[in-house]
Amino acid sequence: MLVAQLIQTDYPTLHLSDRVSFALQLMDDYEIQDLPIVVEDVFVGCISKEDLLDSDDEATIETLQSHFNQHSVKKEEYFLTALKLLVDNSASLIAVTNESKEYLGAITSFTLLEQLSIYVGSGEPGGIIVLEVERRNYSFGEISRLVETNDAFITQLNTYTEAETGLVIVSVRVNKVEISDIIATFHRYEYVVRYYFGEEQYSNELKDNYNHLMAYLNV
Repeated sequence: MLVAQLIQTDYPTLHLSDRVSFALQLMDDYEIQDLPIVVEDVFVGCISKEDLLDSDDEATIETLQSHFNQHSVKKEEYFLTALKLLVDNSASLIAVTNESKEYLGAITSFTLLEQLSIYVGSGEPGGIIVLEVERRNYSFGEISRLVETNDAFITQLNTYTEAETGLVIVSVRVNKVEISDIIATFHRYEYVVRYYFGEEQYSNELKDNYNHLMAYLNV
């Protein structure tokens, strides 16, 4: 998903001559913690509610230029770039500009979080298995093969290197909710399964036995 596909144009912009009290009112009205400042269609920075609250209500935005956050993203960039900038700057909104720094719109933290949820497939049914692997032993091909030997396939895979241990942490989402056979296969191939989310076969069997017992007692 490109930034251009997520641009929002319904949030207001500020001018250097606007007063702090006016900017705070806009933030309250639109339930946002940051607003972009635009001069003749050119983006000059964002100001946060926190910085405004520390200022005189009658002061103009121009007097707060030392607090402007000038980070922005281009519309051609990938949405994860916008997400990283948003997180790095603890912002609620990131401005979108063109090559000439002209302001095109903004993307809010809610929109990016919503897109991230879609990106990682959080709404799709299936189980999640988290592995810890030595960097030299990490093989996407082998992990995929072991999942597929259990009549399943990977719908999402993400990795990161754990700073404390240097291990590669692999989060695998599969298209099956019942994942005990996949867990057993990973154990058989000496993978360390840190944790998992799904159902195990014995749980299903206990549930079936319980249902059969209740049906018998109700006869």
